Amino acid sequence: MRRPHSLPSLLAGLALLVPLPVVLPTEAASQPAPAEAAAPAPAPPERPFGAECRTHQEGSQVVAYCHNPYPETDRVALHIECVRWWDLDSDSTRVATGPAMTIRLTGRCWKEVGSAWVTHTR
Repeated sequence: MRRPHSLPSLLAGLALLVPLPVVLPTEAASQPAPAEAAAPAPAPPERPFGAECRTHQEGSQVVAYCHNPYPETDRVALHIECVRWWDLDSDSTRVATGPAMTIRLTGRCWKEVGSAWVTHTR
């Protein structure tokens, strides 16, 4: 035979299911959370960099003119990819382009030029 539940034991069981609000001391509540205190400082804005280069191709010859309008030196190199498999691709040596300086880079393929581009390094 089943015993009927008493009202006090039923209320005690229900009280365990109801969450109670937690009260923190005023000191702990006023201090910032650890994630807020360890927030990194914003990074400074990046300074503009890089020479402006114009590449011109005529036949198998490639010429690039690079002008650096910024105060930092830019080291530029011309890269040429040739169309023919037996024609060697070429990479020029890096040339330091100082502030307000314009340089000329040249290169060629034996036959047709596939593509040419300039790379920059600080």
